[in-house]
Amino acid sequence: MRKLKRVNKRVLIQTVIITVIVLIAALLCIFPFYWMILTAVKNHDLINQGTVDLVTFDLTWESFKAVFGYNGGLIWRAYLNSFIIAIVQTLGTLFTSSLAAFAFAKIKFKGSKPIYGLFIATLMIPGQVTMLPLFMMFAKIGWTNSFLPLIVPSVMINTYGVFMLRSFIVSIPSGLLEASEVDGCGWFRKYFKIILPLIKPALITLGLFSFIGSWNNYMGHLIYLSDPKLTTIPLFIAGMKETHMTGAAWGRIMAASTLSIVPIAIIYLFCQKYFVQGIATTGMK
Repeated sequence: MRKLKRVNKRVLIQTVIITVIVLIAALLCIFPFYWMILTAVKNHDLINQGTVDLVTFDLTWESFKAVFGYNGGLIWRAYLNSFIIAIVQTLGTLFTSSLAAFAFAKIKFKGSKPIYGLFIATLMIPGQVTMLPLFMMFAKIGWTNSFLPLIVPSVMINTYGVFMLRSFIVSIPSGLLEASEVDGCGWFRKYFKIILPLIKPALITLGLFSFIGSWNNYMGHLIYLSDPKLTTIPLFIAGMKETHMTGAAWGRIMAASTLSIVPIAIIYLFCQKYFVQGIATTGMK
């Protein structure tokens, strides 16, 4: 009885410690978002004072009004451009990555393992190394100042996406695919009817990563897009910075940043169940 009480007491203490650590970590993660939203709705005079007020009731919507009216309502065009780039890139990446992953996982062909090894080795190459050669290549073919350089490379080659999806597809029993051959299923029918439904959590997880990466791709947008009509959300926020930052300027930037995370937050809330499942598992249950 005493031993049982000691065990229960030890479990209770461990639970309390873990709960406190998780709460502290959660607060540290949430605080930057809270500070961003608070600054967006805070009175400009309070921002200029430079005081750290975690709670204030002197709030205003002037920063959000300024964002929507900035440069003739440019934020709506920036939203549209960012959505076009992110959605097209995400859908294209899911299609090509799943096809390549299916081929590497289930189709036996000569040299598949060495090719896959070389393919995965490209993960070790930093993006900064290929940035200049890619820009020179796209400039020669006239793709600069368009959405193509931001979409085509990610759609054609997404090494991490192929690696992630292949990990799921490998765990699918080959007997399931062999049984489908009795019904006359070819490779593409196996891909659409069997593989895609079984890897839906992984597809949604990869889709979220791809969408968020494209939505926040400031460097790529800065390099390839110079026409104001092609402005995206990251460029829109960067364009609101002034030489001498005032409270009003900081409020506008924080308001624009708050608006920029709304689509990502909504998409994540709808896909949260599949996202967690895709991260927690590596294949079929």
